[in-house]
Amino acid sequence: MYTSLSDGWTYLNADRSPQIPESVSAAVSRSFRSAPVLEPVGEVLDVSGSHRHSPRTGQTVGDSYLEAARRAIADLTGAATDAVILGPSLEVLYSRLARAVRPLMRRGARIVNSRADRLRIDPAMAHAQAEVIAEPDLGTGEVPAFQYSELVTGSTRLVALSAAHRSVGTVNPVAEIADIVHSSSRAWLLVDVSPIAGSSPINIDDLGADILALDCAAIGGPDVSALVFRDTTMFPRIDMSALRLDVAPGLAGGVPALVDHLAGLSEQSRGTRSMRLHSSLAQTGAYLERLGAYLVDSLGALRTVHIFGVTGEAAAGTSASRIARTSFCIAGVPAATIYQRLLSHRLVTSIAGTDPLLDAMGAADTDGVITIGLSAYNTTNDVDQLVRAVASLA
Repeated sequence: MYTSLSDGWTYLNADRSPQIPESVSAAVSRSFRSAPVLEPVGEVLDVSGSHRHSPRTGQTVGDSYLEAARRAIADLTGAATDAVILGPSLEVLYSRLARAVRPLMRRGARIVNSRADRLRIDPAMAHAQAEVIAEPDLGTGEVPAFQYSELVTGSTRLVALSAAHRSVGTVNPVAEIADIVHSSSRAWLLVDVSPIAGSSPINIDDLGADILALDCAAIGGPDVSALVFRDTTMFPRIDMSALRLDVAPGLAGGVPALVDHLAGLSEQSRGTRSMRLHSSLAQTGAYLERLGAYLVDSLGALRTVHIFGVTGEAAAGTSASRIARTSFCIAGVPAATIYQRLLSHRLVTSIAGTDPLLDAMGAADTDGVITIGLSAYNTTNDVDQLVRAVASLA
């Protein structure tokens, strides 16, 4: 499924550059070739290369790729196809969403962002009167739900946070936060589910979110992102013209292949694509939960290794859930040295850049931080190789 895994390198950098399934790269290649072509009358050429009947004529094949991408993301998130807005990146979509929600911002309107997140809704661009910041627990990295009881008021119009932190790995209690937000205000809850999309079933109603944000590239797909709304009845309340964005049809053609790949990670999955996604991602998530715990336990056994969100008394006994992402440092050893040592063992990791949560947790006072991102293609053998290489420095 991943031709890149046969090149002799062990990739542990899914946090930044997840490997791309062969089916996705092949679909993108086919889509770029066929996107400009007009559809045959009465037929639509899908990305698998087969034809299906269509009542529409006169459109390009690329138009059908955009529709198929929206349909695939809807299946992945438990939403309606018409409620999916595509864009080239989350940065662009967040900027446009800030403009789109301006009609919601009455006198005294407030936006609540999370200090743990790099990507936020700009209150000035949204014409909000104030920005309120939710603080993470600096021991675990979790954004606790209880604080939203005080942060969210009747003047709050939008609350934004990530489902999990992409480097520290701590999962936030989104459903609990959603209950508080909706019981205290008429605010919409925006949740970036990109960090959990490849390792957990996602349903917008179960999360209690009003808008989901998804970066397909973060889970091994093309550079296509999406905002997924709870339902289309939300559209008349905002300026939808701000969300009219161009997306390359050739890239969009790879999105259904990505979702099909996720649905096929478990050979036991059966039924519709939505049903297969739920079963496959539940099993994949259970595997990655075990693998992530093995990674944390193995690195934690090295005395000079500090794991952010895990090491220390403040994180002891925490019940916070985690995705298979870990950031660590070694006392007195620069991150560049660790990175190069790991490369010499043919292990590819990431040097953590500037990150608001890691900075708040003390990363600036260290010699640099390495982030490990595991995916479904990783194994315990990969973790063992990593730990042996780190032990040679620690």
